[in-house]
Amino acid sequence: MDKRIIPLIMCGGAGTRLWPASREVRPKQFLPLFGTRSTFQDTLMRVSDETLFDRPIVITNASYRFMVLEQLAEIGIEADVILEPMRRDSGPAIAAGAVFAQSRDNDAIVLALAADHVVQDNPAFVAACREGLAAAQTGHIVTFGVKPERPATEYGYISPGEAISGEVHAVAKFVEKPDAVKAADYVNSRYLWNSGNFMFPAAVLLDEYRKIDATSVQAVSDAVANAGRDLGFVTLEQAAFGSVKAISIDYAVMEKTARAAVVPVSCGWSDVGSWHAVWELSKKDAQGNAAHGTVAFEDSRNCNVTTDSALVALEGVDDLVVVATADAVLVSRQKDANGLKRLVTKLKTIAPKVTEEHLKVHRPWGSYQSVDNGERHQVKRIVVKPGGRLSLQKHHHRAEHWIVVRGAARVTVNEMVKTVHENESIYIPMGAVHRLENPGKIMLELIEVQTGSYLGEDDIIRIEDDYQRS
Repeated sequence: MDKRIIPLIMCGGAGTRLWPASREVRPKQFLPLFGTRSTFQDTLMRVSDETLFDRPIVITNASYRFMVLEQLAEIGIEADVILEPMRRDSGPAIAAGAVFAQSRDNDAIVLALAADHVVQDNPAFVAACREGLAAAQTGHIVTFGVKPERPATEYGYISPGEAISGEVHAVAKFVEKPDAVKAADYVNSRYLWNSGNFMFPAAVLLDEYRKIDATSVQAVSDAVANAGRDLGFVTLEQAAFGSVKAISIDYAVMEKTARAAVVPVSCGWSDVGSWHAVWELSKKDAQGNAAHGTVAFEDSRNCNVTTDSALVALEGVDDLVVVATADAVLVSRQKDANGLKRLVTKLKTIAPKVTEEHLKVHRPWGSYQSVDNGERHQVKRIVVKPGGRLSLQKHHHRAEHWIVVRGAARVTVNEMVKTVHENESIYIPMGAVHRLENPGKIMLELIEVQTGSYLGEDDIIRIEDDYQRS
């Protein structure tokens, strides 16, 4: 069998460029923006051909670990999952993935891919990987240069140099995001978009990184060597990884190495960096309107609407973005991505919670959503997956009343264990040690009514927990 490529999927970022759908606790790579799968899942499916690709490595933030596992299970793919104790940008993340890949195969060839990108032509992407593999095996760090479809100002560019092999060229230079005039010049000069995805021999990438910052590479190596194992995750050692300089792989290696190469590709690529990019990738009606959710248009053109609950109706407007979630609505101009960035920065000071989390909060056992709040009460809708169970816990400041509306719940209250069926309820007194679990084959849904003087999530004393959060 020919050398197989180890995919390294980077999904630890928490971008808010697609706010309010994308937020800190559930960023865009985990959202089903185009169909039923997330871009993270689509990225994994893109590298699932076992004749070319080996078992993937996923590197992510520790707070996303259970989302990663859930989405891997949904598409039936197994991976090694590395957890970063804190964010250090793409340079250290890729270095950690390279060190770990070497622990599996000292001569590993690694394909580092961002989890939040879209590729519409998978066969063209795979063909580019095969093209780049030959160059990577001769010691090059290969980047994928996308053939421009327009003079984009939101991407960096690559100037191809002399030919190396086949379609692969040396990189003459990298250039930063240009203004409109320079972007047009770059397109006319046959520059390529810098996709930010790379293929390389792990040893070469680390050697080139070491020339620039040997201290950080050593710290990354120590973080991997001393990594723990927690519920199947590889947990990078915190002190070592925390000492690493935060830097992008472009600045750390690609713009300094003499080994950079580029393979041109035309595969319908986008980094989905704005709601305008989502509109460009979406199906549209005859007036250019794109709709995700229940939407009505009248005398409106080139609008992009996403709603996860409420009906959205537009009349007599053009070139608008409308995004409606349960707790926030965005209305903006189609092409002003920088305006949204400024808006989210402002929101972080006046309403930070709405940039960080949704009303629906995902947990490894399922989810909960607050549906009503008062001074001394809160009502939640709780969903528990089959086989899932919450921690054994207690509260100092609240009592709870659970009403089962679907499925059956096994409930522990102090020494009592009881099964509660649909249309039945149970009361959890303040201070009682309790646990909720779903022993059935279907989703368990219940309504929880909390009453008390303090209803915050930090009034949870975990005694036992399947997910080691106690």
